[in-house]
Amino acid sequence: MKLNQSFYERSNVVLIAKQLLGKQLVSKVNGLITAGIIVETEAYSWKEKGCHAYNNKRTQRTEVMFAGGGVAYVYLCYGMYNLFNVVTNKQNKAEAVLIRALQPLEGVEHMRSRRGNVKDNQLSSGPGKLTQAMGISRKYNGIRLDDEHLWIEEGFKVKPAQIVASARIGIDYAGEDANLPWRFYLRDNIWISKK
Repeated sequence: MKLNQSFYERSNVVLIAKQLLGKQLVSKVNGLITAGIIVETEAYSWKEKGCHAYNNKRTQRTEVMFAGGGVAYVYLCYGMYNLFNVVTNKQNKAEAVLIRALQPLEGVEHMRSRRGNVKDNQLSSGPGKLTQAMGISRKYNGIRLDDEHLWIEEGFKVKPAQIVASARIGIDYAGEDANLPWRFYLRDNIWISKK
């Protein structure tokens, strides 16, 4: 069952980032279905310097973050990696959760085809890897997450003891905000990304 709109429109992006762990991300690209369990996330809010929309900065790239919860924010990182984020909160409150890693579940053969000759635990163990494995490109930027091509479903229940919190990765530019413990992952999961 797909997550409903009310899940995404809540005002606590950190809580949503934790609650996305264990949920199932599904893509249907060119008729091929791939799916994986979300095992790592990072929260971002307009209130902190790690966010693209910090201090309500509206640009062509960040405009989708102001659309309101339940849409995809897919952007190009380092000129080569598409990164997939879940927009949260109400309209004009720019917050999002970066989906950092997935545990492959369905369509693994399609993921292998898209990723090339890599070990299975490297198929979706990072934000750029998972978008490649799932076939998520920037053409999905701004689509609703109950779309027929990209959506998130209920997965399995995650216990608080299974969740590890740490600082986010690769945002040294955010100064003190880089130390916020807003990265969450499932303890001992082999699909999480590496620093």
